[in-house]
Amino acid sequence: MQSDRVRLFARLEELGIATTTVEHVPMFTVEQSQSLRGTIPGAHTKNLFLKDKDGHLVLVVAKEDTRVDLRALAKQLGFGRFSFGKPELLKDVLGIEPGSVTAFALFHEASRRLDAVVVDEALMGFAEVNCHPLINSATTRLATKDLIRFMEACGHAPRVLSL
Repeated sequence: MQSDRVRLFARLEELGIATTTVEHVPMFTVEQSQSLRGTIPGAHTKNLFLKDKDGHLVLVVAKEDTRVDLRALAKQLGFGRFSFGKPELLKDVLGIEPGSVTAFALFHEASRRLDAVVVDEALMGFAEVNCHPLINSATTRLATKDLIRFMEACGHAPRVLSL
């Protein structure tokens, strides 16, 4: 995983995207990561790796406190009912482990299997956002517009939706 992280940061640098990374104890839930709020500025994200019954795959990047209505989202995207993708599928498509789902995993070539990348409109009001850099024991901050640019550079056209 360390080699992937090195490649991720090299890709961000190649794109001219400035980042700041803070190392911390592993965080598996939004509740756990809220302990970092006083020390890491910017919006914090939660990420959902979803699959519908027909095999459509979706990555959702939402503001940590956004309640994502999965039924409404599936309907909005024209997909079937969502469930969370299994750990093996997550590893196969995004190259990461459960608890480390992140928009940065889009740099993996297999992420092209995703049918949609959805960004919470609530994030767009923030100058900066925070994401795990492929592991849940660090948080990386970057400009929100640069996160969108990163997604596009990875071959994804993110859909900004009100969740």
